[in-house]
Amino acid sequence: METPSLFKRCVAEGIGTALLVLIGAGTAAFNGILTSSNNEPTSLADIGVISFAFAIVVMAMIYTIGKFTGCHINPAVTVALASTGHFPWKEVPSYLFAQCVGGVLGAFGIVVVLGMDGVLLGNLGATVLAPTTGYIQGIVIEAIAAFILMFVIMGIGVDSRAPKEWGGLIIGLTVGGIIMLVAGSTGASFNPARTFGPYVVDSILGGNINWIQLPIYIIGPLMGAIAAAFTYGLIASSRVSVVSNETSQNEVVK
Repeated sequence: METPSLFKRCVAEGIGTALLVLIGAGTAAFNGILTSSNNEPTSLADIGVISFAFAIVVMAMIYTIGKFTGCHINPAVTVALASTGHFPWKEVPSYLFAQCVGGVLGAFGIVVVLGMDGVLLGNLGATVLAPTTGYIQGIVIEAIAAFILMFVIMGIGVDSRAPKEWGGLIIGLTVGGIIMLVAGSTGASFNPARTFGPYVVDSILGGNINWIQLPIYIIGPLMGAIAAAFTYGLIASSRVSVVSNETSQNEVVK
């Protein structure tokens, strides 16, 4: 099968990221509306539902667009793959731009679905640090989350020995599990585009966003994903195949 042009792949990456934000962050925003209206704190059950929403959309996007874009839908994944020679650097800026635009469009989609309550009560599912989580601690937590995700991606999506047909399920469930673990401390982004979109739209529409926290959700995921890609490469040695968009079906996200 002929590989689609870079433009078409970027459109698909943008759509994939938009749907990730719409469904995943949108579910978080809806939960925010419910908890605010009922004056109740977010429970572990609520986090479980949000995690499941992210897991579902990640799985769907991997099986839908992974066959021709790699389904990164996460700038940290794109940069980590490029850093280890599994994705061409010349295509990185286009992918990052598409993912960030997709994140913004997905956040606007949340407004369409939930209205201004999604902004004012649900904060569009924007990720923020818990009051007890420090700035550096937040970076480390986001790095750990991205490390786990990227390590799994390398093992199931890049390593030629892996059963590729299971990639979407395994990576999607990994995303859900990570969110259950770290949502309470950082909001569980480990994806700069997933945070960037709601931040931008929230700010435009009068939401409450602390932009000083944005670097946490950029630095942490990039550090963690790059470290995981190199770590897996060292462990697997020469047994990891160098793949490109022409041959990879599951170089994926969140």
